[in-house]
Amino acid sequence: MANATSCDILISGGGIAGLTAAAAFGSAGFDVICVDPALPVTEREAEGADMRTTAMLQPARDLLEAAGLWDALMPHASALDVMRIVDAGGPEGTPRDIKEFKASDVSDLPFGWNLPNWRLRREMVARLNALPNVDFRPGTGTQSLFTRTAEARVGLTDGSQISARLVIAADGRNSPMREASGIGVHTSRYGQKALAFAVTHPIPHENVSTEIHKTGGPFTLVPLSDHEGVPSSAVVWMDDGPLSVARYTMEKEAFEAEMTARSCHLFGPLTLASNRTIWPIISQRAERLNGVRLALLAEAAHVVPPIGAQGLNMSLADTRSLLDLATAQPDTLGDAAMLEAYHKARIGDIRMRVTGIDLLNRTSQAKSPLLRDARAFGLKALHEVKPVRQTLMRLGLGIRKAG
Repeated sequence: MANATSCDILISGGGIAGLTAAAAFGSAGFDVICVDPALPVTEREAEGADMRTTAMLQPARDLLEAAGLWDALMPHASALDVMRIVDAGGPEGTPRDIKEFKASDVSDLPFGWNLPNWRLRREMVARLNALPNVDFRPGTGTQSLFTRTAEARVGLTDGSQISARLVIAADGRNSPMREASGIGVHTSRYGQKALAFAVTHPIPHENVSTEIHKTGGPFTLVPLSDHEGVPSSAVVWMDDGPLSVARYTMEKEAFEAEMTARSCHLFGPLTLASNRTIWPIISQRAERLNGVRLALLAEAAHVVPPIGAQGLNMSLADTRSLLDLATAQPDTLGDAAMLEAYHKARIGDIRMRVTGIDLLNRTSQAKSPLLRDARAFGLKALHEVKPVRQTLMRLGLGIRKAG
């Protein structure tokens, strides 16, 4: 497909969501062109490496298998068997309540599997290179969109133009394809920023993901494979923006002392094992998921704070829904009825999750002692009523029943 000027599907965006979609639609037999203005960073120590990780929850596995990605990713994945939530509202940020939610309560499988984003990109790019009907063009972006009933024409930053039956906008929270189609968004800002980095620690994580809630936002440690023979976790630390910015440039020794204290010393002293990345926290939801010959997915459609591993898993649910519609009736790819069906299939779940995670984040930010007490009470109540606990875990996973 090298230098093709037409295709079945043009994907704008080569992040993890866009690469997954390209692999999934390519594996299903569609001719796919995927473009992104940035070059993918696929080495851990390279400048610009994305030190965030992605917890692929249970429903993601079927999609990754269909995309031909699962076998390559599995050897690098860390299972998530337990979700531990800590209320650190005690004196000087000490834990006053710890609850554990076990995957075995609802399934024979782990909640999911955690992978570093740079590793995901490496394996996904390799998969696209192996598919003859997928043309991945890093270093090239989209800049214009002209749609007609039968096709869309997309202008690229290299001066070329592509015609496609369907354009998939997976090009981020400031999606140029969404803006070109005139679809509006609803945005909430929290005044928070998040730091992402990797750590090592002497106490093994034992496949437990730990989310520690304290004023300002959660501090989350997610299991990684051992780093240089030592237990390792990925950390996302959300807090008020100025505090996060100060920590981003803090000397390593001082940063390690501060993050160890924030972790409630649950894993012993934390040692920084990567560079630090930082980004602003917002919630955002597109007014619609479809335009003429256009489908929005991932952060072009919805952005949520990194709580409960919902972000990318919502994106993969978008891809699964769109793929099911495309493969059920390939002749209708990109037409108005198909894209309206996609919007209806996903918009309710997206609204519910964006609203729910917004509430969880605002609760985690709470500074009032009364609100902190309410947070602790709510955690206790949700954990101790088994049917409620199981229902919430299945809802978080995106599954309807155990199995």
